[in-house]
Amino acid sequence: MSGPDKDSVMSRWMWTGRSYDLGKMSFRDLAAAYSTYYAIHAYLIVAVVSLFVAVRVADGWRPALTGAVAAVILYPFAWYLIHRFILHSRSLYKSRWTAASWKRIHFDHHQDPHRLEVLFGALWTTLPTIAVVTVPVGWLLGGPAGAAAALSAGLITTCVYEFGHCVQHLNYQPKSAFLKRIKRLHLAHHFHSERGNFGIMSFIPDRLFGTWYDAVRDVPRSATTFNLGYDRAEAARYPFVAELTGAPPLDRPPLAGEGEVGQTAATELWLPRRRATK
Repeated sequence: MSGPDKDSVMSRWMWTGRSYDLGKMSFRDLAAAYSTYYAIHAYLIVAVVSLFVAVRVADGWRPALTGAVAAVILYPFAWYLIHRFILHSRSLYKSRWTAASWKRIHFDHHQDPHRLEVLFGALWTTLPTIAVVTVPVGWLLGGPAGAAAALSAGLITTCVYEFGHCVQHLNYQPKSAFLKRIKRLHLAHHFHSERGNFGIMSFIPDRLFGTWYDAVRDVPRSATTFNLGYDRAEAARYPFVAELTGAPPLDRPPLAGEGEVGQTAATELWLPRRRATK
């Protein structure tokens, strides 16, 4: 199923095997899909447990508050570094051991930015990463209470970021000037040049590290915005991601009316060549 219908996301609670198209969803559909996604539930459960631990072990309010504030401040910088240097790294698709992870956590999202199920982070990668980023800082600043509070704050911030990210790709124009601005900047990352605007809810790190651009005229259009450098030549050399996809990488989204027909034709032309070179 893609997009809402009479048996829409509002009345379904299972995500397995489902596909959602943000270009065809309303804000209400998105809110329902978001609230029923298992990773969001996991983040909130762990956040509540961590907050409970922080309150139980805290000797006063200062250690827990310090840890939580530090996590919120650190979060956009950690996201920036991960997004720029890991998710956009061209080394991960070159190994069979990391290709599947890279495909799931970022390549699929750039190939089709409207697919909700690959917009959300994969729980098995995001949860450990959030813990690794927040817990040591919280512990350093506030001991056990600071560590637990930092983890809780990091997970709640993740929920906010995930929802904001969904809104940025939703066929919906926010009323807030702030949301309009960050949506414009993020969509430029997806549809003009992926070499800048790595932020989601905050673009302060982009400004500090020289990767921010406010208007598309400020930087050249990138030829690798949708394939992240994993084009057909790279797929021939490193076929691991393409074999998992069962199709050649897209250099652009399907044209209007082309949809799966165009992609199927491209796949049929590409796969025989792949078999012949093995």
